Amino acid sequence: MKKIKEFINNSRQNIHSHFRKTYLYKNTNPDLVKHLKPTITCPKKWYGTSYGGFYINPNLLTNQSVIYSFGIGKDISFDMACSNHHQSSIYAFDPTPKSIKWIKEQKLPANFHFFDFGISVGDQEFAAFYLPKNTKSVSGSTIQSDVFDTNNSIKLPMKSFAKITEMLHHTHIDVLKIDIEGSEYEVLEDILTTKISINQLLIEFHDRLFDMQTYKSVEIVKKLNEAGYHIFGCSKSFEEVSFIHASVLKNT
Repeated sequence: MKKIKEFINNSRQNIHSHFRKTYLYKNTNPDLVKHLKPTITCPKKWYGTSYGGFYINPNLLTNQSVIYSFGIGKDISFDMACSNHHQSSIYAFDPTPKSIKWIKEQKLPANFHFFDFGISVGDQEFAAFYLPKNTKSVSGSTIQSDVFDTNNSIKLPMKSFAKITEMLHHTHIDVLKIDIEGSEYEVLEDILTTKISINQLLIEFHDRLFDMQTYKSVEIVKKLNEAGYHIFGCSKSFEEVSFIHASVLKNT
């Protein structure tokens, strides 16, 4: 019965996501999202559900690939697609209690590694996570926004990107996926200061959480471009954006 209920809830979530993305595609001002449109062409395929998926260049993945996935909630469809199609090693991170409880109930392959902490900037070991106002939602956030309850927060463990890669002994990452509810801008800037090479960056931008006349993602996309990353895929809603580094384009 629990599995049936979960299947129904996931189906509803994906149907809602599909219609939401279609609505945003038709109603978003093109001038606001022109910086999120693909600038290069290379092989790409959508991995995962409408709600939790991203475009990825599958030609660059093998059973030796290392994939980092920050912010999984209750949807690991993208991660499992990478595992099933390529037998890649998955390193998933999420500090939120609902996600931790859910992941413990899943039957996961040996190449799926889960860590119950989030990604932060600097030496911050704990951060206040504001829980969603909608109690059915899973993910909290370190940012203050209308969708989060600033009067209802919990402290959760965090580690910087540098400390995580050092802990896991990784100097190269094939795919880095980030869906961290509005904290991605500062985290990406921090990642760019490290010497870790990354082939593909898959980012869900939460520009919608900020009251701005221009999208907050404009500046970080510019910095990613300057660092050699170019957009090759973008969802209908202009939220899930896929970057590839220029150094690996010749291999696609």
